[in-house]
Amino acid sequence: MDYSTKLVYQSNYWYNDGIKRAEIRDMSGAIASLRRSLQYNRANVAAMNLLGLVYYGRGDVVEALVEWIISKNVKPHDNIANYYISKVQETPGELEQINQAVKKYNQSLQYAAQGGEDLAILQLKKAVAAHPSYVKAYQLLSLLYLHTEQYANARQMLRIAYRLDTTNERTLKFMHELNQVRKDSSVPVKKGGKREQQTVTYNLGNETIIQPVSTSFKENTGLHTVANIGIGVLVGVLVMWFLIMPAIDSTKQKRINKQTVAFSDQIETQKSQINALKTELEGFRSTSEETENAQATAASTQESYEILMEVARHYRAEDMSNAAMVEELLRINPESLGIGGRQTYDEMKDDLFPSMCEELYGLSQQNYEVANYDSAISNLEMVMRMDEGYEEGAAMLLLAQSYEKSGGQDKANLRYQKIVESYPGTEAADTAKEALDAQQGGGTQEENTQDQDDGTADGSGDDDGTASAGADDGGGTDDTIDIEE
Repeated sequence: MDYSTKLVYQSNYWYNDGIKRAEIRDMSGAIASLRRSLQYNRANVAAMNLLGLVYYGRGDVVEALVEWIISKNVKPHDNIANYYISKVQETPGELEQINQAVKKYNQSLQYAAQGGEDLAILQLKKAVAAHPSYVKAYQLLSLLYLHTEQYANARQMLRIAYRLDTTNERTLKFMHELNQVRKDSSVPVKKGGKREQQTVTYNLGNETIIQPVSTSFKENTGLHTVANIGIGVLVGVLVMWFLIMPAIDSTKQKRINKQTVAFSDQIETQKSQINALKTELEGFRSTSEETENAQATAASTQESYEILMEVARHYRAEDMSNAAMVEELLRINPESLGIGGRQTYDEMKDDLFPSMCEELYGLSQQNYEVANYDSAISNLEMVMRMDEGYEEGAAMLLLAQSYEKSGGQDKANLRYQKIVESYPGTEAADTAKEALDAQQGGGTQEENTQDQDDGTADGSGDDDGTASAGADDGGGTDDTIDIEE
């Protein structure tokens, strides 16, 4: 067995292990096994697709989309990842809810770091309501409940997180801490420093039952009842007397807190429409990728491949004109193609673009000569998309001159400047520099021509003036017209 066969065997072994773990909701273990499978064989499409499903199952939708998009790029056709991506894209409302849930989760992290546990809990409740399988939100919510000593709520959140991922280390750690807190709170401290057990704890199925131990307190139940009633009446009177005004202040404060939370939700909703969804990818993957970018990249890749396959079919059959095939090729985003697709694209481009550039450039010269500048600009813009430096900048120079003749001086100047910077030492660069220098001269061309005419009329021109030349020739070629040109 050679080395490559061993790698494939190891990859398949860990893939099968990931399937077994996923079937029993051991999501963390399944993720670890599938990552090891991909370490041995990066082209294991089945492992990528299953890893995406596992991520989706525990609420990490962004990570799932990343795995499916990578799988689609490795195997564009006959890949179930295409179905998964399309199903996610068919429900844009669900993606928006997940987006909002992630934003509220991130906001709750900031609130918790600043000591605002109540605001963080409110945000997390909304996050899990919008995204019920979001394991990270349940874990953070249980931690906040533990911190605020709301142990019943913490236990409820941990049960849900446990059902979603039965071996998650963070969930198991929080459950252990919750059990420790309950054990410590059930044993009071004696005078000698030892705790006296007041409860009996035992398990019944999946539930933990806590039952108090019988004590001698029951013997004096009647006396204690009367004493408790008297104390309760006294405390009630004191509460009524001293806490009326504080209760009013507390009501106002609660109303202000509710308004603060409402304003915070409005701000977060507005920010979510501007900011992109960011998430951390573990290990060897890059961090921070937006869902919108992932969708746009997937759509662009799919469209580019569809156009490429259609053009390649016509190219082999020779049943489409070169101009039509070039227009279709210009719609393709080469960066989104794989190795095989890029090779096919380059072969057709190298065959079609040079002849089409030559044809359009020649046609543009004819258009320019007959003052059809709009057609010349349209043809030359297509030449720029195929080969911006065609004929060492001559095509770009003709485009600039066409813009100038049609009244687009600013566009013409931009291309003159680019020719000077990109193609120094060429004839096109010298012509472009002369055009720029002429605009920066001491006056317009019409003013210079008027000055020359005034000098001729006064008889103060040079020895080779227009008037003398016209008089000597006596009906020959008009030298004044030559000067204006």
